[in-house]
Amino acid sequence: MRALAVDADVIVVVSAVWQTTCTLVRAGDEGFVIDSPILPDELTALPSIAEQAGFPVSGLLATHGDWDHVLGRLAFPEASLGVCETTFDRLGASLGEPQRKLRNFDDEWYVERAAPLQLGGIQSLPVPGRLSVGEQEIELHVTAGHTADGCAFWLPWLSVLVVGDYLSPAEHPSYTDRKAYIETLERLAPLVSAASTIIPGHGHPLTAAEATQILNDDLARLRAASEDSDLQLARRKPSLAVIPPT
Repeated sequence: MRALAVDADVIVVVSAVWQTTCTLVRAGDEGFVIDSPILPDELTALPSIAEQAGFPVSGLLATHGDWDHVLGRLAFPEASLGVCETTFDRLGASLGEPQRKLRNFDDEWYVERAAPLQLGGIQSLPVPGRLSVGEQEIELHVTAGHTADGCAFWLPWLSVLVVGDYLSPAEHPSYTDRKAYIETLERLAPLVSAASTIIPGHGHPLTAAEATQILNDDLARLRAASEDSDLQLARRKPSLAVIPPT
């Protein structure tokens, strides 16, 4: 796991598995965590990282409902978890899906966890919409295509955009709906241009120039692809997982 200080008020933790990112943000006397790392020791370390950096944790957010992005409760079991309406509906319609997929991952990689994942009492957030954090407001923007649910978080006071599983420098796009994926990239384009830092769900923080290049490359290939094509970009395969030695 790596911890990267993007700003005095933003820390990005990158998991050893799939380079999944977790973003810690401070807004005055409040703070929040977006998405999650994966391994137990990474999750155990999160509260210490936040405390040492002086980041309060008032709540958790997730960009979408894939299991590797909703593990924040394992680090902060008492914290509320906010997700967009589509993710709320997805999790409600498939009760236990993240827990089952987490157990499958743990069984495959011989991972032991001290406690099961609890996802009760999730808060539904309207998208498009705004979420007040301290004296600041987070903007929520619709994303879809990778999955049918999701949102990006735009933090205008920090010029930071957290996009979930889009614009990754580490893996090629995987989609359930190619047209919706293209529409999401088109929707993200002006936000990317306005941002100083873009944080994808897998990889590392990007500059606006880096993210714009990835966005344009992905758009070109997605527009050229057929609905049933196996899209392959010049980035790593999404099946690759890196598990540190025990």
